[in-house]
Amino acid sequence: MATLTAADLRRVLVECSGDSETPGLDEGFLTASFEQLGFDSLALLETAARLKQEFLIDLPDDEVHRVESPQELLSLVREQTTV
Repeated sequence: MATLTAADLRRVLVECSGDSETPGLDEGFLTASFEQLGFDSLALLETAARLKQEFLIDLPDDEVHRVESPQELLSLVREQTTV
């Protein structure tokens, strides 16, 4: 299983947003809320599916719905991969 970096997460978020010019996914994107970034629950589920496909990281849907920022998502991924 590959380690997910912040850069990897940013790339996946951009790909799942459907807009390569997603506002807010710049250097400080980790601390912005998904709401500020324009991500809804469907985009987050798509992100989780992509993480599973590309990095073999299987995140429970209910936990994905609870995260509010990319930093929280990255923390959740790290928790799941150290279990």
